[in-house]
Amino acid sequence: MRIALMTREYPPHVYGGAGVHVEYLSKELAKLAEVSVYCWGEQQSPDTNPAVFGQQAWSEISDGCTGKFKTALEAMSLNLSQVKDLPGIDVVHTHTWYVSMAGFLAQKLYNIPFVLTTHSLEPLRAWKAEQLGSGYAMSSWMERTAIDAADAVVAVSEGTKADILEAYPEIDAGKIHVIYNGIDLAEYQKTSDTDALLKYGIDPAIPYVLFVGRITRQKGVTHLVDALQYLPEGTQVVLCAGAPDTPEIEQEMRDLVAKAKARNPLVTWIDHMITKVEAIQFYSNCAVFCCPSVYEPFGIINLEAMACKAPVVASATGGILEVVVEGETGYLVPFHQDPTTKFPSDPEQFAKDLGEKLNILLADPAKAKAFGEAGRLRVEARFAWSAIAKQTLKLYGDLIAGRKG
Repeated sequence: MRIALMTREYPPHVYGGAGVHVEYLSKELAKLAEVSVYCWGEQQSPDTNPAVFGQQAWSEISDGCTGKFKTALEAMSLNLSQVKDLPGIDVVHTHTWYVSMAGFLAQKLYNIPFVLTTHSLEPLRAWKAEQLGSGYAMSSWMERTAIDAADAVVAVSEGTKADILEAYPEIDAGKIHVIYNGIDLAEYQKTSDTDALLKYGIDPAIPYVLFVGRITRQKGVTHLVDALQYLPEGTQVVLCAGAPDTPEIEQEMRDLVAKAKARNPLVTWIDHMITKVEAIQFYSNCAVFCCPSVYEPFGIINLEAMACKAPVVASATGGILEVVVEGETGYLVPFHQDPTTKFPSDPEQFAKDLGEKLNILLADPAKAKAFGEAGRLRVEARFAWSAIAKQTLKLYGDLIAGRKG
Protein backbone atom coordinates (compact mmCIF):
# COMPACT_ATOMS: atom_id res chain seq x y z
CA MET A 1 0.00 0.00 0.00
CA ARG A 2 1.27 3.48 -0.90
CA ILE A 3 0.03 6.26 1.38
CA ALA A 4 0.19 10.03 0.86
CA LEU A 5 -0.02 12.10 4.04
CA MET A 6 -0.76 15.81 3.52
CA THR A 7 0.19 18.27 6.25
CA ARG A 8 1.28 21.83 6.85
CA GLU A 9 3.68 20.91 9.66
CA TYR A 10 6.46 18.36 9.55
CA PRO A 11 9.82 18.31 11.32
CA PRO A 12 11.68 20.52 11.76
CA HIS A 13 8.70 22.88 11.29
CA VAL A 14 6.31 21.61 13.99
CA TYR A 15 4.48 24.03 16.26
CA GLY A 16 1.22 22.30 17.14
CA GLY A 17 -0.50 19.03 17.92
CA ALA A 18 -1.36 18.24 14.29
CA GLY A 19 2.32 18.37 13.37
CA VAL A 20 3.22 16.09 16.27
CA HIS A 21 0.49 13.68 15.18
CA VAL A 22 1.72 13.45 11.58
CA GLU A 23 5.35 13.15 12.65
CA TYR A 24 4.75 10.05 14.76
CA LEU A 25 1.94 8.52 12.70
CA SER A 26 4.06 8.69 9.54
CA LYS A 27 6.95 6.91 11.26
CA GLU A 28 4.73 4.13 12.57
CA LEU A 29 2.88 3.71 9.26
CA ALA A 30 6.22 3.53 7.46
CA LYS A 31 6.92 0.30 9.38
CA LEU A 32 3.82 -1.20 7.78
CA ALA A 33 3.55 0.39 4.32
CA GLU A 34 5.15 2.86 1.91
CA VAL A 35 4.53 6.43 3.07
CA SER A 36 5.07 9.80 1.41
CA VAL A 37 4.60 13.04 3.36
CA TYR A 38 3.69 16.22 1.47
CA CYS A 39 4.29 19.25 3.69
CA TRP A 40 5.00 22.97 3.68
CA GLY A 41 8.65 23.95 3.61
CA GLU A 42 11.96 23.12 2.04
CA GLN A 43 12.18 19.45 3.06
CA GLN A 44 13.12 17.03 0.28
CA SER A 45 13.90 13.42 1.26
CA PRO A 46 12.43 11.25 -1.51
CA ASP A 47 14.64 8.21 -0.82
CA THR A 48 13.47 7.60 2.75
CA ASN A 49 10.42 5.94 4.25
CA PRO A 50 8.54 8.03 4.99
CA ALA A 51 9.60 10.03 1.97
CA VAL A 52 9.20 13.78 2.54
CA PHE A 53 8.33 16.34 -0.12
CA GLY A 54 8.20 20.00 0.87
CA GLN A 55 6.29 22.58 -1.16
CA GLN A 56 6.48 26.36 -1.20
CA ALA A 57 3.62 28.81 -1.58
CA TRP A 58 3.42 30.47 -4.97
CA SER A 59 5.72 33.49 -5.02
CA GLU A 60 3.02 35.66 -6.57
CA ILE A 61 1.10 35.23 -3.32
CA SER A 62 3.85 34.98 -0.71
CA ASP A 63 5.67 38.03 -2.13
CA GLY A 64 2.77 40.07 -3.43
CA CYS A 65 -0.04 39.71 -0.87
CA THR A 66 -0.18 41.75 2.34
CA GLY A 67 -3.72 41.12 3.59
CA LYS A 68 -4.51 38.87 6.54
CA PHE A 69 -6.12 36.51 4.02
CA LYS A 70 -2.65 35.82 2.61
CA THR A 71 -2.36 32.57 4.61
CA ALA A 72 -5.56 31.19 3.09
CA LEU A 73 -4.36 32.00 -0.43
CA GLU A 74 -0.97 30.45 0.32
CA ALA A 75 -2.75 27.32 1.51
CA MET A 76 -4.67 27.01 -1.73
CA SER A 77 -1.52 27.44 -3.82
CA LEU A 78 0.32 24.85 -1.76
CA ASN A 79 -2.59 22.43 -2.05
CA LEU A 80 -2.37 22.67 -5.82
CA SER A 81 1.39 22.06 -5.70
CA GLN A 82 1.01 19.08 -3.35
CA VAL A 83 -1.48 17.31 -5.58
CA LYS A 84 0.19 17.85 -8.96
CA ASP A 85 2.16 14.57 -8.96
CA LEU A 86 1.04 11.55 -6.93
CA PRO A 87 2.12 8.51 -8.95
CA GLY A 88 0.81 5.17 -7.77
CA ILE A 89 -0.72 6.44 -4.53
CA ASP A 90 -3.45 4.18 -3.10
CA VAL A 91 -4.89 6.53 -0.45
CA VAL A 92 -4.51 10.20 0.53
CA HIS A 93 -4.86 11.39 4.13
CA THR A 94 -4.97 15.10 5.07
CA HIS A 95 -4.43 16.83 8.41
CA THR A 96 -6.06 20.26 9.08
CA TRP A 97 -7.81 22.62 6.68
CA TYR A 98 -4.44 23.92 5.47
CA VAL A 99 -4.14 20.86 3.20
CA SER A 100 -7.73 19.63 2.95
CA MET A 101 -8.18 20.72 -0.65
CA ALA A 102 -5.14 18.65 -1.68
CA GLY A 103 -6.99 15.56 -0.50
CA PHE A 104 -10.21 16.69 -2.17
CA LEU A 105 -8.44 17.19 -5.50
CA ALA A 106 -6.41 13.97 -5.23
CA GLN A 107 -9.62 12.02 -4.73
CA LYS A 108 -11.09 13.53 -7.91
CA LEU A 109 -7.97 13.45 -10.08
CA TYR A 110 -6.56 10.04 -9.13
CA ASN A 111 -9.75 8.23 -8.12
CA ILE A 112 -8.37 7.17 -4.75
CA PRO A 113 -9.91 7.16 -1.25
CA PHE A 114 -9.63 10.43 0.67
CA VAL A 115 -9.25 10.34 4.46
CA LEU A 116 -9.40 13.56 6.49
CA THR A 117 -8.37 13.92 10.13
CA THR A 118 -9.97 16.78 12.04
CA HIS A 119 -7.58 18.20 14.63
CA SER A 120 -9.90 21.21 15.05
CA LEU A 121 -12.94 22.67 13.33
CA GLU A 122 -13.13 26.13 11.81
CA PRO A 123 -16.76 26.83 12.86
CA LEU A 124 -15.70 26.32 16.49
CA ARG A 125 -12.74 28.69 16.25
CA ALA A 126 -14.33 32.09 15.66
CA TRP A 127 -11.16 33.77 16.92
CA LYS A 128 -9.39 32.59 13.74
CA ALA A 129 -10.87 35.66 12.07
CA GLU A 130 -8.39 37.65 14.16
CA GLN A 131 -5.55 35.72 12.53
CA LEU A 132 -6.87 35.17 8.98
CA GLY A 133 -9.12 38.19 8.49
CA SER A 134 -11.54 37.57 5.63
CA GLY A 135 -9.47 34.48 4.83
CA TYR A 136 -11.41 32.79 7.65
CA ALA A 137 -14.37 32.52 5.28
CA MET A 138 -12.08 30.79 2.78
CA SER A 139 -10.58 28.38 5.34
CA SER A 140 -14.10 27.51 6.50
CA TRP A 141 -15.19 26.82 2.91
CA MET A 142 -12.14 24.63 2.25
CA GLU A 143 -12.80 22.61 5.40
CA ARG A 144 -16.52 22.16 4.76
CA THR A 145 -16.00 21.15 1.12
CA ALA A 146 -13.34 18.59 2.04
CA ILE A 147 -15.24 17.05 4.97
CA ASP A 148 -18.32 16.69 2.83
CA ALA A 149 -16.36 14.90 0.07
CA ALA A 150 -14.04 12.74 2.19
CA ASP A 151 -14.53 8.97 2.10
CA ALA A 152 -13.71 8.84 5.80
CA VAL A 153 -13.33 11.49 8.49
CA VAL A 154 -11.09 10.66 11.46
CA ALA A 155 -12.07 12.35 14.71
CA VAL A 156 -9.31 12.41 17.34
CA SER A 157 -11.84 11.93 20.17
CA GLU A 158 -15.50 11.12 20.77
CA GLY A 159 -15.92 14.79 21.68
CA THR A 160 -14.56 15.77 18.28
CA LYS A 161 -16.98 13.41 16.56
CA ALA A 162 -19.86 15.13 18.36
CA ASP A 163 -18.43 18.52 17.33
CA ILE A 164 -18.26 17.44 13.67
CA LEU A 165 -21.89 16.37 13.69
CA GLU A 166 -22.90 19.62 15.36
CA ALA A 167 -20.91 21.82 12.98
CA TYR A 168 -21.75 19.78 9.87
CA PRO A 169 -25.06 18.01 10.57
CA GLU A 170 -25.41 16.98 6.95
CA ILE A 171 -22.39 14.65 7.23
CA ASP A 172 -23.07 10.90 7.35
CA ALA A 173 -22.16 9.85 10.89
CA GLY A 174 -21.18 6.44 9.54
CA LYS A 175 -18.11 7.80 7.81
CA ILE A 176 -16.70 9.34 11.01
CA HIS A 177 -14.14 7.13 12.77
CA VAL A 178 -12.67 7.89 16.20
CA ILE A 179 -8.91 7.22 16.33
CA TYR A 180 -7.06 8.87 19.19
CA ASN A 181 -3.80 10.75 19.08
CA GLY A 182 -0.84 8.94 20.58
CA ILE A 183 2.48 9.28 22.37
CA ASP A 184 5.95 7.83 21.86
CA LEU A 185 6.34 6.05 25.20
CA ALA A 186 10.06 5.42 24.75
CA GLU A 187 10.81 9.07 24.03
CA TYR A 188 8.49 10.70 26.54
CA GLN A 189 9.66 9.40 29.91
CA LYS A 190 10.34 11.07 33.22
CA THR A 191 13.92 12.27 33.56
CA SER A 192 15.91 13.74 36.42
CA ASP A 193 17.94 15.90 34.03
CA THR A 194 17.61 19.63 34.71
CA ASP A 195 20.10 21.33 32.41
CA ALA A 196 17.26 22.79 30.33
CA LEU A 197 15.76 24.34 33.47
CA LEU A 198 19.08 25.85 34.47
CA LYS A 199 19.56 27.19 30.93
CA TYR A 200 16.42 29.31 31.31
CA GLY A 201 17.03 30.33 34.92
CA ILE A 202 14.53 27.95 36.51
CA ASP A 203 15.37 26.75 40.03
CA PRO A 204 14.76 22.95 40.12
CA ALA A 205 14.55 23.11 43.93
CA ILE A 206 11.42 25.31 43.84
CA PRO A 207 8.16 23.61 42.72
CA TYR A 208 6.74 25.18 39.57
CA VAL A 209 3.54 25.32 37.54
CA LEU A 210 4.15 24.62 33.84
CA PHE A 211 2.48 25.61 30.57
CA VAL A 212 3.72 24.43 27.18
CA GLY A 213 1.99 25.52 23.98
CA ARG A 214 1.30 28.16 21.38
CA ILE A 215 0.13 31.71 22.05
CA THR A 216 -3.32 31.41 20.59
CA ARG A 217 -6.84 32.03 21.89
CA GLN A 218 -7.48 28.30 21.62
CA LYS A 219 -4.80 27.29 24.14
CA GLY A 220 -6.05 29.71 26.80
CA VAL A 221 -2.62 30.73 28.07
CA THR A 222 -3.81 34.26 28.88
CA HIS A 223 -6.41 32.76 31.25
CA LEU A 224 -3.64 30.91 33.06
CA VAL A 225 -1.68 34.15 33.43
CA ASP A 226 -4.84 35.73 34.89
CA ALA A 227 -5.03 32.80 37.34
CA LEU A 228 -1.52 33.38 38.70
CA GLN A 229 -2.83 36.06 41.07
CA TYR A 230 -4.65 33.30 42.96
CA LEU A 231 -1.52 31.21 43.59
CA PRO A 232 0.51 31.47 46.81
CA GLU A 233 3.10 34.20 46.92
CA GLY A 234 6.45 32.97 45.66
CA THR A 235 5.05 30.20 43.44
CA GLN A 236 7.42 29.51 40.56
CA VAL A 237 5.67 29.56 37.15
CA VAL A 238 7.15 28.55 33.79
CA LEU A 239 5.33 29.58 30.61
CA CYS A 240 6.82 27.90 27.53
CA ALA A 241 4.70 29.82 25.04
CA GLY A 242 5.69 30.78 21.50
CA ALA A 243 4.44 30.97 17.90
CA PRO A 244 1.84 33.73 18.49
CA ASP A 245 -1.08 33.79 16.08
CA THR A 246 -0.92 37.56 15.67
CA PRO A 247 1.19 40.52 16.81
CA GLU A 248 -1.81 41.69 18.81
CA ILE A 249 -2.09 38.55 20.95
CA GLU A 250 1.69 38.52 21.42
CA GLN A 251 1.55 42.07 22.80
CA GLU A 252 -1.40 41.15 25.02
CA MET A 253 0.65 38.26 26.39
CA ARG A 254 3.63 40.56 27.04
CA ASP A 255 1.45 43.01 28.95
CA LEU A 256 -0.17 40.29 31.05
CA VAL A 257 3.14 38.61 31.88
CA ALA A 258 4.67 41.97 32.85
CA LYS A 259 1.84 42.51 35.35
CA ALA A 260 2.22 38.97 36.68
CA LYS A 261 5.98 39.39 37.12
CA ALA A 262 5.41 42.65 38.99
CA ARG A 263 3.43 40.62 41.54
CA ASN A 264 5.68 37.57 41.41
CA PRO A 265 9.25 37.73 40.06
CA LEU A 266 9.33 33.93 39.87
CA VAL A 267 7.20 33.98 36.70
CA THR A 268 9.34 33.01 33.70
CA TRP A 269 8.13 33.31 30.11
CA ILE A 270 10.12 31.44 27.46
CA ASP A 271 8.80 33.17 24.36
CA HIS A 272 9.68 30.58 21.74
CA MET A 273 8.86 26.96 21.07
CA ILE A 274 11.26 24.84 23.10
CA THR A 275 12.84 21.61 21.85
CA LYS A 276 11.43 18.17 22.57
CA VAL A 277 14.31 17.35 24.91
CA GLU A 278 13.74 20.58 26.81
CA ALA A 279 10.00 19.97 27.03
CA ILE A 280 10.54 16.49 28.49
CA GLN A 281 12.75 17.96 31.21
CA PHE A 282 10.18 20.65 32.02
CA TYR A 283 7.34 18.11 32.21
CA SER A 284 9.41 15.72 34.31
CA ASN A 285 10.34 18.23 36.99
CA CYS A 286 7.20 20.35 37.32
CA ALA A 287 4.92 20.26 40.35
CA VAL A 288 1.86 20.47 38.11
CA PHE A 289 1.18 20.93 34.40
CA CYS A 290 -1.68 23.22 33.35
CA CYS A 291 -3.67 23.01 30.11
CA PRO A 292 -6.17 25.93 30.18
CA SER A 293 -7.46 25.41 26.60
CA VAL A 294 -10.81 26.91 25.65
CA TYR A 295 -11.12 24.48 22.72
CA GLU A 296 -9.22 21.21 22.51
CA PRO A 297 -10.35 18.36 20.24
CA PHE A 298 -7.79 16.10 21.92
CA GLY A 299 -4.76 17.74 23.55
CA ILE A 300 -1.56 15.79 22.84
CA ILE A 301 0.17 18.13 25.27
CA ASN A 302 -1.60 16.38 28.16
CA LEU A 303 -0.35 12.99 26.98
CA GLU A 304 3.20 14.34 26.88
CA ALA A 305 2.92 15.63 30.43
CA MET A 306 1.29 12.44 31.73
CA ALA A 307 3.91 10.26 30.02
CA CYS A 308 6.54 12.18 32.02
CA LYS A 309 4.54 11.58 35.23
CA ALA A 310 3.33 15.16 35.63
CA PRO A 311 -0.06 15.70 37.34
CA VAL A 312 -2.40 17.71 35.15
CA VAL A 313 -4.88 20.53 35.73
CA ALA A 314 -6.88 21.05 32.54
CA SER A 315 -10.07 22.58 31.21
CA ALA A 316 -13.04 20.22 31.23
CA THR A 317 -13.67 20.54 27.53
CA GLY A 318 -13.44 18.56 24.29
CA GLY A 319 -11.11 15.60 24.03
CA ILE A 320 -9.39 16.48 27.31
CA LEU A 321 -12.29 14.73 29.03
CA GLU A 322 -11.15 11.47 27.39
CA VAL A 323 -7.49 11.89 28.34
CA VAL A 324 -7.37 13.31 31.88
CA VAL A 325 -9.22 11.30 34.53
CA GLU A 326 -10.69 13.53 37.22
CA GLY A 327 -9.23 12.81 40.64
CA GLU A 328 -6.95 10.08 39.27
CA THR A 329 -4.47 11.63 36.81
CA GLY A 330 -5.33 15.25 37.52
CA TYR A 331 -8.16 17.74 37.93
CA LEU A 332 -10.65 18.96 35.34
CA VAL A 333 -11.60 22.61 35.74
CA PRO A 334 -15.26 23.49 35.00
CA PHE A 335 -15.51 25.30 31.69
CA HIS A 336 -18.61 27.20 30.61
CA GLN A 337 -18.33 28.45 27.04
CA ASP A 338 -19.94 31.53 25.56
CA PRO A 339 -21.94 30.14 22.59
CA THR A 340 -20.96 33.05 20.34
CA THR A 341 -17.34 33.85 21.15
CA LYS A 342 -16.43 30.29 22.28
CA PHE A 343 -14.42 31.90 25.11
CA PRO A 344 -15.21 31.35 28.81
CA SER A 345 -18.58 32.90 29.64
CA ASP A 346 -17.09 34.11 32.94
CA PRO A 347 -13.30 34.55 32.44
CA GLU A 348 -12.70 35.70 36.02
CA GLN A 349 -14.39 32.62 37.48
CA PHE A 350 -12.48 30.36 35.09
CA ALA A 351 -9.20 31.92 36.26
CA LYS A 352 -10.20 31.45 39.90
CA ASP A 353 -11.12 27.81 39.28
CA LEU A 354 -7.78 27.18 37.59
CA GLY A 355 -6.01 28.71 40.58
CA GLU A 356 -8.01 26.61 43.03
CA LYS A 357 -7.10 23.29 41.41
CA LEU A 358 -3.45 24.28 40.97
CA ASN A 359 -3.29 25.21 44.65
CA ILE A 360 -4.57 21.79 45.73
CA LEU A 361 -1.71 19.99 44.01
CA LEU A 362 0.91 22.56 44.96
CA ALA A 363 -0.06 21.99 48.60
CA ASP A 364 -0.12 18.20 48.37
CA PRO A 365 3.04 16.78 46.71
CA ALA A 366 2.05 13.22 47.63
CA LYS A 367 -1.24 13.51 45.76
CA ALA A 368 0.54 15.19 42.84
CA LYS A 369 3.01 12.28 42.66
CA ALA A 370 0.21 9.71 42.75
CA PHE A 371 -1.61 11.52 39.92
CA GLY A 372 1.61 11.55 37.91
CA GLU A 373 2.17 7.82 38.36
CA ALA A 374 -1.43 7.09 37.36
CA GLY A 375 -1.06 9.32 34.30
CA ARG A 376 1.92 7.33 33.04
CA LEU A 377 0.01 4.06 33.45
CA ARG A 378 -2.94 5.49 31.53
CA VAL A 379 -0.92 6.57 28.50
CA GLU A 380 0.86 3.23 28.43
CA ALA A 381 -2.47 1.41 28.38
CA ARG A 382 -4.37 3.59 25.90
CA PHE A 383 -2.26 5.81 23.69
CA ALA A 384 0.69 3.99 22.06
CA TRP A 385 1.35 5.14 18.46
CA SER A 386 1.87 1.58 17.26
CA ALA A 387 -1.75 0.68 18.00
CA ILE A 388 -3.02 3.91 16.47
CA ALA A 389 -1.09 3.29 13.24
CA LYS A 390 -2.64 -0.18 12.94
CA GLN A 391 -6.15 1.25 13.37
CA THR A 392 -5.40 3.85 10.70
CA LEU A 393 -3.97 1.29 8.28
CA LYS A 394 -7.04 -0.90 8.72
CA LEU A 395 -9.24 2.06 7.81
CA TYR A 396 -7.20 2.61 4.64
CA GLY A 397 -7.49 -1.06 3.72
CA ASP A 398 -11.25 -1.10 4.21
CA LEU A 399 -11.68 1.96 1.99
CA ILE A 400 -9.46 0.60 -0.77
CA ALA A 401 -11.24 -2.76 -0.68
CA GLY A 402 -14.58 -0.99 -0.78
CA ARG A 403 -13.61 0.86 -3.95
CA LYS A 404 -12.39 -2.30 -5.63
CA GLY A 405 -15.49 -4.17 -4.55
